[in-house]
Amino acid sequence: MDLKEIKAIIDLMKKNSLAEFELEQKDFKIKLKRGVNGPAEGDDTAFYAARQAVMAHAPLPVAPAPAAPVVATNETEVKSPMIGTFYRSPAPDAAHYVDVGVEVGPDTVVCIIEAMKVMNEIKAECRGVITAIVAENTKPVEFGQPLFRIRPL
Repeated sequence: MDLKEIKAIIDLMKKNSLAEFELEQKDFKIKLKRGVNGPAEGDDTAFYAARQAVMAHAPLPVAPAPAAPVVATNETEVKSPMIGTFYRSPAPDAAHYVDVGVEVGPDTVVCIIEAMKVMNEIKAECRGVITAIVAENTKPVEFGQPLFRIRPL
């Protein structure tokens, strides 16, 4: 099960006013619960139901960042594989993973996206030079949102 499927389940729960959903398959189990009146006061999480997800035996697989070509400029975009908070460095006082003009390879970590208190390293997935940093540091990003542009080598 991927993040798109979980988001679709959450949307169905909202549309049908379901308070709980539970699914178990082989080595994967997820249980979603949502509050009757929405998120608790002060909770700014858009998908508060996913906050209570319970994983058994195996963590939720995280899809690698898709790199889709931008036809007009012959550049590749590194897009967010999930909803979360975008961080350009591993710590607030640390150097950025990459900057404009830096050459990257497929396994080069370019940023971190924090989702549900888990730090997910995002890799370039291609070889090239960073031409633009599209996302803003410490700000929320959506699934499929461009994070970087890379000119292939």
